[in-house]
Amino acid sequence: MESPKIQRALISVSDKTNLDTFARGLAALGVEIYSTGGTRTFLESQGLSVRDVSEYTGFPEMMNGRLKTLHPAVFGGILARHDREDDLAGLKAHGIVTFELVCVNLYPFEATVAKEGTTAAEAIEKIDIGGPSLVRAASKNHQFTTIVTNAGQYDAVLEEIRNNNGSTTLQTRRSLAAAAFAHTAHYDTAIADWFAKELGEGDFPETSRFEFCKVAELRYGENPHQQAAVYRTPDADRRPSIVTARKLNGKELSYNNLMDLDAALSMVLRCKDPAVAVIKHNNPCGAAEAETLSIACERAMAGDPLSAFGSILGMNRVMDAATAKVLCEPGLFVEAIVAEDFTPEAMELLTTIPKWRNNVRLMAVGENIRQPQTPWAWRYIEGGLLIQNADVQDDPESEWNVVTKVEPSEKQLDDMRFAWDLCRFVKSNAIVLAKDRMLLGAGAGQMSRVDSVEIAIKKAGDRIDGAVLASDAFFPFSDSIERAHAAGITALIQPGGSRNDQQVIDACDAFGISMIFTGRRHFRH
Repeated sequence: MESPKIQRALISVSDKTNLDTFARGLAALGVEIYSTGGTRTFLESQGLSVRDVSEYTGFPEMMNGRLKTLHPAVFGGILARHDREDDLAGLKAHGIVTFELVCVNLYPFEATVAKEGTTAAEAIEKIDIGGPSLVRAASKNHQFTTIVTNAGQYDAVLEEIRNNNGSTTLQTRRSLAAAAFAHTAHYDTAIADWFAKELGEGDFPETSRFEFCKVAELRYGENPHQQAAVYRTPDADRRPSIVTARKLNGKELSYNNLMDLDAALSMVLRCKDPAVAVIKHNNPCGAAEAETLSIACERAMAGDPLSAFGSILGMNRVMDAATAKVLCEPGLFVEAIVAEDFTPEAMELLTTIPKWRNNVRLMAVGENIRQPQTPWAWRYIEGGLLIQNADVQDDPESEWNVVTKVEPSEKQLDDMRFAWDLCRFVKSNAIVLAKDRMLLGAGAGQMSRVDSVEIAIKKAGDRIDGAVLASDAFFPFSDSIERAHAAGITALIQPGGSRNDQQVIDACDAFGISMIFTGRRHFRH
């Protein structure tokens, strides 16, 4: 059977964005419009001829609008199968007309419950009943009925009706139905999540519901033989996020680019002063915090110049010309940079001077960089999902304890703070060496902590004298302390908690090293 010509449209929406244009376009195509309540009043105020659903059904709106479209005369016209003689005969017998297009969006439940001070009664009144029922009915009968659920679909639907003899194609109706079911699923999820909070199920309810919307398909995943895509969470635009950052220049982002940009952004967000992080394979190979962004950038790039080639950079300020000039030095190459924004002068330098000017991805987070990060961390494992509080909370220094005879100096304490913040972003076992709020060397992902210490010392080279060391977890033995002392390290910060803590403290006292126990570890597996 051919696609049915759209003769009548039922329109009932809460969000009236561009509705007048859409309805006017339908009317110009000869479509008769039926509507209810506030939508009917709005359309009539725009000079459109609208038939009242209550007048059509012979049943008035009741209960303050709770009951208006839930009627066989409405649903019969939406659900009728145009190729079934018995369906059409039933319509005729009861004086029911067909609705070939339904335009519905739902009560603003999420916006309502997001407002401070919303009562339970107010929230419940924003639980739509007729809207989802109309959407689901039209979606189920998409072989004959077109369902429109958001203003972004209006133009394309109108254009297709104009170019398709007054109807839409089955493929379009199928796509719109799929979008409509996703719309009602999201709506029900928001309501279920609200009830879970109201019932006091806490941070980990019995059923976890997540929704992600596709942003783009990627060229490939971690490796060329893997396919990949990037999705966003519903609240992504309210947080500092690489997913919602604006791309100002450069090639398409890859899976690995996104992973490293996310790590770079997360790292610099913890710094109050201007900061730059240099990421390679999701670990920092350089990082620095300074009085200006350009100085921080220069120090960060100097942390491990060999590894910094082809790296990803994160910055917690607007990138200026002075910082861009640091990166325009001959011999440097970076894959991507994420920053709060880029000045026009910085953009000009980065996109005209270096050899990589056309390829470097420049990502601007914008004012969201000052918003809190997501408080949750999710990780998929075969057959399930691990959920935890994200490791983004500040560690209270009031709980720190100097356990050695030698107290750290103010300068050492400043470097220890920097190193301690940084080690939470290094894969465990993690060791960070720092001096003058600059990363000198990191040991990451080793099965033995002493191996991580050796790697960090090697990376630091002859700059190590007077550096501080941060460890994401306790030292089980004093061997790492002995190696640190031999290299010239003068202060350590670690969680403590080993049964051999006293042995480690005694080793520090013997070498004149100051050490702080934080009481909190920062594993990153």
